Amino acid sequence: MQRIGRIFPLMLALALPASGLARNTRTTALNGAVDPSNSCPTRSLLLNFDVYRGESVRQVPIWRLQNDAAFFFTSSLMIDADGAPNAYNPEDTGLDDLSNAGQPGHWDGIIADEQGNPVVQGPDDPFPGYYISCTALSDWTKERIDPTRYVDASKIPYIALPGEVAHESGARLGDLAVVVNMRNGRSAYAIFADIGRLGEGSIALADNLGIWSDARHGGRWGGILYLVFPGSGEHRPMSSEEINERTETLFHDWGGIEHVRSCADRAPESIPFPF
Repeated sequence: MQRIGRIFPLMLALALPASGLARNTRTTALNGAVDPSNSCPTRSLLLNFDVYRGESVRQVPIWRLQNDAAFFFTSSLMIDADGAPNAYNPEDTGLDDLSNAGQPGHWDGIIADEQGNPVVQGPDDPFPGYYISCTALSDWTKERIDPTRYVDASKIPYIALPGEVAHESGARLGDLAVVVNMRNGRSAYAIFADIGRLGEGSIALADNLGIWSDARHGGRWGGILYLVFPGSGEHRPMSSEEINERTETLFHDWGGIEHVRSCADRAPESIPFPF
């Protein structure tokens, strides 16, 4: 049985306002303007990202940390099933609602043929009769219609980022991240494996964070901290074990929880750590 991922309690308690789970589209670059009021001299505001929830809009600040490329933000956790071989099927009884994979002629969560029709898994594939669900990060050594080419949301803890945020921050597919559920103190290591909404992660990531991982109804409104390390990956998928080992070393060398605490506890959208 494959180990999904290591959960390590950091006991972070940042009670943050909830951010929206609606689609978000616009960013405002701030050119690294330094926040003079905070006690972490290396933290600067990278950009604000507009999150739309119904008719309301909330700006989520994204902070750059230290002199390296690391950045963090707090948002929600929407459940992403993409890449799981049982994510979508013609009867719409898969892990996720078929509408989340796109629509006829414009599929983005499943593989389509030259005529634009979804490709169905064959008898030798993991879930015959289901569509082949894909992620932006993939194993280029495997065929396009091989379901195992993509990052399986049910087994691998991954995050998604909007294309605008990836561009502004320098994050690339395959980079590594630390994700914290500030409501219960549980945390997990993850890989950046898909392009999507701000505050979106895989089923396996939600499981590791103690969050209801149902792709149709689960997720968490607000209270999730994402710390991302641009340039830390190799532009390829990794196993859960490799994600854990590499990110643990990276996080420790970067400064670990003490550095997160020193830079995050004065963020305007948070309250101080309790210890």
